[in-house]
Amino acid sequence: MKSRTLAIVTLAAGLLACGQAMAQQQGAPAAPAAPMAPPDLNAIPEKMPFNIPYGTPITYERAQGLVQAAVAESTKRGWAMNVAVVDPNGDLISFGRMNGAQLASISISEHKARVAARYRRPTKALEDGIQKFGFNYLLTLDGMIGSRGGIPLVEDGKLIGAIGCSGGTGSQDEAICTAAASSINK
Repeated sequence: MKSRTLAIVTLAAGLLACGQAMAQQQGAPAAPAAPMAPPDLNAIPEKMPFNIPYGTPITYERAQGLVQAAVAESTKRGWAMNVAVVDPNGDLISFGRMNGAQLASISISEHKARVAARYRRPTKALEDGIQKFGFNYLLTLDGMIGSRGGIPLVEDGKLIGAIGCSGGTGSQDEAICTAAASSINK
């Protein structure tokens, strides 16, 4: 039992040291942003937030085009990504895995796309709710993912699907999805 406890403490100390070393490599921290006031959860909005009506699901051909656009942008930047495009229900229509892309990110890209479609909002909104405002209740919602990189696809004001990218940092994933989705989300 003592050796197990010692191993856990040693592992935790190692992870902490690695995290500090990585932070030092990235340079001095940026000046802290002004704190944001958390939304009032007791307020009753006049309109339903994120109430995007459902449209005709994105076609396979258009979904393939979005995957190709994401892969082209990823290639340009030298990032290996997994890209998933889903319909408004979050069911997979098209998927692409670049050579060398992180294998764990296959299901994560699908999950990000599914959440963006089903919750009708970018997954960054959920990440912000958890990270910036401490809304930990979001973690209890069915199928939740609190990580950016899922973008709803909205055409003519209607939700036609979503795209999810994974394989890099959250900001890299989001940048690739945003670039690919720009042909639809104008």
